[in-house]
Amino acid sequence: MKVLAQNKKAYHDYFIEETVEGGISLKGTEVKAIKEGRANLKDSYVIIKEEEAYLINCHISPYSHGNIMNHEPSRTRKLLLHKKEIRKYWGKARQLGYTMIALKLYLKGPKIKVEIGLTKGKKQYEKRERIKERDVEREMRRQ
Repeated sequence: MKVLAQNKKAYHDYFIEETVEGGISLKGTEVKAIKEGRANLKDSYVIIKEEEAYLINCHISPYSHGNIMNHEPSRTRKLLLHKKEIRKYWGKARQLGYTMIALKLYLKGPKIKVEIGLTKGKKQYEKRERIKERDVEREMRRQ
C-alpha cells in the first residue's frame, strides 16, 4: 500500500471515530496526476446525496503532460461504496458534531482507494492538551 496523499491536518483537528475504505471515480488524467503526487486533501469532506457519496474540495492539480482534455482540479468526485456502508455512516454523520472527511489516497494494487473517516471536531483546549502530552512523552524518552 503506497500512500499518495494524506490529510495530516485532520488528525490534529478531529477525533477519528471510525474509518472506511472506498473506491473513487476518476478520469485518466486525474489518475496520472495523483500518481505524480499532485493531490491535496486538506479541506476535503464527504457528502451524501440520494444514497450516493461524493468527495468535495479534493484538489487534484492538472496533469503536467495533459492536453485540452485535462480535468477540472476541484470537481466533485463520486465515491464507490456499498449502499449498506453509505447508510450506516450517513446515519452516524447526521448526529450532532460528526462529519465525514477524506484521510488518505493510496494505491492498493492497481487501483486508487480513499480512506474516509467519521470524525468529531476537537475544541481548541483539547488540541493544546494533546500538544502538552506529546511534549511530556518526548521529555521522558530523552531522559
